Amino acid sequence: MSTVDLSQADSYVRSTIRSDLLLTVLFLALVALILMSLTIGRYPVPIGEVARIAFTTLPFDAVGSYDDKSWVVVEIIRMPRILLVTICGMGLALSGAAMQGVFRNPLVGPEIAGVTSGASLGGVIAIVLGWPTVALVGLAFGSGLLALFFAFALATLSGRASTLALILSGVIVGGFCSSIIGLFQTLVDPTVKLPSILYWLLGSFVGATYDKVAVVAAVTLFAGTLLLALRWRINLLSLGEVDARALGVNVDVLRWVLMALVALIVAAQVSVSGGVGWVGLIVPHLARLLVGPDHNRLLPTAAVLGGLYLLAMDDIARSLTDQEIPIGLLTSAVGTPIFAFLFWRTQAKGWVAD
Repeated sequence: MSTVDLSQADSYVRSTIRSDLLLTVLFLALVALILMSLTIGRYPVPIGEVARIAFTTLPFDAVGSYDDKSWVVVEIIRMPRILLVTICGMGLALSGAAMQGVFRNPLVGPEIAGVTSGASLGGVIAIVLGWPTVALVGLAFGSGLLALFFAFALATLSGRASTLALILSGVIVGGFCSSIIGLFQTLVDPTVKLPSILYWLLGSFVGATYDKVAVVAAVTLFAGTLLLALRWRINLLSLGEVDARALGVNVDVLRWVLMALVALIVAAQVSVSGGVGWVGLIVPHLARLLVGPDHNRLLPTAAVLGGLYLLAMDDIARSLTDQEIPIGLLTSAVGTPIFAFLFWRTQAKGWVAD
């Protein structure tokens, strides 16, 4: 083996060690932020008591050191919300990183297939009909997948579904769903239903339950595991369609599979919290700045960073003012200037600069 080969191998090993160390640090920071988030709220709970409540496996009756309020606040109110926020943030960031690799563009987000608008429409219908939370989650999730189906079907009408055709189909389906949502907002009772619809569309994790956590965790674990398993194929796809085909990748099938997995995650997130934008667009780029474009390192780093980012945004949303701020507004307010900077940087230097 030549000196150049040894030097490259040594550089790769050092890069891998640095990336693994960074991922470990980010994961520990996420655990610490989860514990800190459990202390935040109108009813303060000391961090030591939060740690004991969070890590104990004993039933409440067997733990004599906790009063009723502390246990209820931590285990029943805050814990499901924080778990839900963290899982949604990880899923959205992971989806965004995968989508940016598929389209070879750092300005692409996971909402482009119309899934977000479709899931939002399902949630709005459930609110208008007065259905319970479980039905809202189910209808939003199902309508999100139905929107994906129509986008895929519309994209294939041309005979050979291309990436551009899917993007345009997603815009069409999303526009249609948005128009129906606007129609409902016009027709519903402005004093009862309309505020609920508007607040849900803006995005919020109020009313999080362990049932919602189970739904999102199951979908995110399933789809996220498959995305991570395909990360080396995303590396090949990011080289370009011609090179990927030359290396034996079935580009069309891989793109459809990746889009379907991303749609599952996005639909699950929207079904439990409404619209929360910009996470899948901003966080993957930040992860890329830390570990580079290799999706073997990028995807897990983006996932952990996404959990950190959205959990921090949620902590700010529920503690900045007396009235909770819809988290979708906060992520948009933070994400818009970052997106503007990324757009300028990408136009000036191009994708290869990342």
